[in-house]
Amino acid sequence: MTISYTLKVANSRFGGFSKLLFRWKGSIYKLLYKEFIVFMVLYAMLSLVYRRLLTEEQKRLYTKVAQYCNRSTDLIPMSFVLGFYVTLIVNRWWAQYTSIPLPDQLMCVISSNVHGKDERGRILRRTLIRYANLSAVLILRSVSTRVLKRFPTMDHVVEAGFMTQDERKKFESLHSDFNKYWIPCVWFTNLAAQARRDGRIRDDVALRLLMDELNLYRAKCSMLFHYDWISIPLVYTQVVTIAVYSFFAFCLIGRQFLEPLEPGQEGDLDMYVPLSTLLQFFFYAGWLKVAEQIINPFGEDDDDFETNKLIDRNLQVSLLSVDDMYQNLPPAVKDKYWNESTAQPPYTMATAAETLKPSFLGSTFDM
Repeated sequence: MTISYTLKVANSRFGGFSKLLFRWKGSIYKLLYKEFIVFMVLYAMLSLVYRRLLTEEQKRLYTKVAQYCNRSTDLIPMSFVLGFYVTLIVNRWWAQYTSIPLPDQLMCVISSNVHGKDERGRILRRTLIRYANLSAVLILRSVSTRVLKRFPTMDHVVEAGFMTQDERKKFESLHSDFNKYWIPCVWFTNLAAQARRDGRIRDDVALRLLMDELNLYRAKCSMLFHYDWISIPLVYTQVVTIAVYSFFAFCLIGRQFLEPLEPGQEGDLDMYVPLSTLLQFFFYAGWLKVAEQIINPFGEDDDDFETNKLIDRNLQVSLLSVDDMYQNLPPAVKDKYWNESTAQPPYTMATAAETLKPSFLGSTFDM
């Protein structure tokens, strides 16, 4: 389930973000704790070996290796590599969400342009929007593990009411080596053309509007398919992963406490627990884990898209719009401000102070 905390940050206040740090579900702690424990265990093991098991000569050799590893960490441009990669992933993540097909525009056009209060008109409107929803279900089955688990076979799609048995036979009789999510869209166009011939769609302008909205809807289905097909180049993902892992491999050795090489030489403070290195691991490895979580938001992570809920919502509102709401209007009456030249909606006591603020007319009005 998507973790929402929007209301908690509606107003900026003291410790606003700090209160979010104590959440577990969807948090960086849940995402990173296993890698964090592994890193701490490996660091502790190396520290014990250095302190308890190595001879003086071995410690001298280890010190030189550790100093070399510590210098090598400066050669890995972690901030640049990770920052550019995560920016790319986040932009792709939001673009995938905006590519999820929603029937809202299409259902409004169907409801206003496919006419008939009789059974035939009702069947046409419900069938058209059902075809649109069927196309979305078919493409989401192809890209989302949640949806595929819900509809593992076409039998489940038929049982859910998105497709009839006759439509399934037609669908399966059309052979193609490629994904067939577009077939219901073609059914939609043919049925809309038939409705135009029958006079259910009253002019070609309305038919054109319906086709344009369907093409926008189909284009979003196509974009989901292409986002699933064309991944961020594996080379880049490998480069970033190797950079992070090699950086902290050097840190495991280079950030250990080291005894002075020469007698009387001042050594580093023995902290036992390398707080700065652990924080660095938390930030950089956490950054990588964020990218790992949202690179494919159609899985089952805490913050992945709730595709099954979207399917439920889209079917319910679209059928309501084209069926129960067809020409089912409240009476048109004079509004409350009919005789007022300047409409002024009322304020509650909680917002009364806003009436004291003057309207903004432009910055030069204060000159």
